[in-house]
Amino acid sequence: MSHSLEFYINGQWVKPHGTHVIDVINPATERPCSQIVLGDATDVDLAVKAAHAAFPVWSTSTREDRLAVLERILHIYKRRTEDMAQAISLEMGSPIARARDSQSWAGMAHLEEMISALKTFVFDELQGDILITREPVGVCGLITPWNWPMNQIVCKVAPALAAGCTMVLKPSEIAPLSALVFAEILDEAGVPPGVFNMVNGNGPTVGEALARHPDIDMISLTGSTRAGIAVAKLAADTVKRVHQELGGKSPNIVLPDADFADAIRRGVKGCYSNSGQSCDAPTRLLVPRDRMEEAMALAKETADSFRVGSPTSEDTQLGPVVSEIQYNRIQALIQKGIDEGAILVTGGTGKPPGLETGYYVRPTVFGNVQPEMTVSREEIFGPVLSIIAYDDEEHAIRIANDTPYGLAAYVQSGDLSHARKVARRLRAGNVNINGADWTVAAPFGGYGQSGNGRECSRWGLADFVEIKAIIGYGA
Repeated sequence: MSHSLEFYINGQWVKPHGTHVIDVINPATERPCSQIVLGDATDVDLAVKAAHAAFPVWSTSTREDRLAVLERILHIYKRRTEDMAQAISLEMGSPIARARDSQSWAGMAHLEEMISALKTFVFDELQGDILITREPVGVCGLITPWNWPMNQIVCKVAPALAAGCTMVLKPSEIAPLSALVFAEILDEAGVPPGVFNMVNGNGPTVGEALARHPDIDMISLTGSTRAGIAVAKLAADTVKRVHQELGGKSPNIVLPDADFADAIRRGVKGCYSNSGQSCDAPTRLLVPRDRMEEAMALAKETADSFRVGSPTSEDTQLGPVVSEIQYNRIQALIQKGIDEGAILVTGGTGKPPGLETGYYVRPTVFGNVQPEMTVSREEIFGPVLSIIAYDDEEHAIRIANDTPYGLAAYVQSGDLSHARKVARRLRAGNVNINGADWTVAAPFGGYGQSGNGRECSRWGLADFVEIKAIIGYGA
């Protein structure tokens, strides 16, 4: 890519100050597909200075000005959706069909939703003689992951732009190619210089420099809980706002009145979506104890039907996981499940037959998993499902809530009113009933160690503003 060895700062593609060049690895071939430069604290400072200088004008721009910019971005994004899909498929191994209809689509959907939200967002409201006004929080540092690159980049950049903030984006160094395409889109759309800046780099250098920088007013991070804790500690010295979307270990309760076969099959498919690399994946499948054997048989049948293969094939359902590090971690956790006595229903360690090259993981199901086992407690981030037995509904709810996380939860029932009652008792930021379609119109974020704050639509926009009360305004 023409700008892969450059950063986007103050409306221009520039040569980095950092000099450390790394390969971007195609996880399907285990070979380099591009290169990027890792930035340093000097690069971050230059980008923050540009964002800080641009803030006074952009923060006072009108709603109409910001809508016009977002609409131009959307128009160009639609034209470049195939470029985006190809970049995502190459950098993270997403099957090309999924890269088009989910990964690339998500960026477009967030732009459309933010445009709609901005049109009606209430920035000013008068309460007696008090004006309650919502103003942009300031210069924002945006740190995004590799598993849903456009989903996470756009659901931070779009509300920041809509609120009137300026920003510095640090995309994942593992999957940076889609971010380069996105920066090209914003450049073509004429986003004013300094409003959007992008610096490639890793967490310990660029991420840390953003979190520490005194002229950054807010950090918005999507990543592991470990990374979220580190960023929050670094940000504490300057008391900046820290917005986090972190890990998850989401329960999926199949109630006795559910269509059992359909619920199990959907549960497996949901867990394996994006090769299991989603923080809200339903990785803990909770079933009545007397139906464990039936659940394992159905899960095995479904898991074994998945087509694992090259991301370039239109028929592939599961591509590789993103990196050798991730592959090795998943292998270790699968082995841990075996060692701790869970029943290996299908899959296991090693690569699928015929896929010796590439970071491919065998679609794996564990049955009779005990709630205290490692595969029930830790986020695996691969196509690994744990089936857990419960004795009654109260027991199921206790198991579901027995986690430090709280990003998502799922309920399956033939009785909607029954499902609604259970959903209200689950400690999670999102609860899905009976496989309802995911939507960018719903707020997204978690309880506990899954983070704080919310993304998507008007809730995401609200997290990028400060609230000011002007008393005596209406007197």
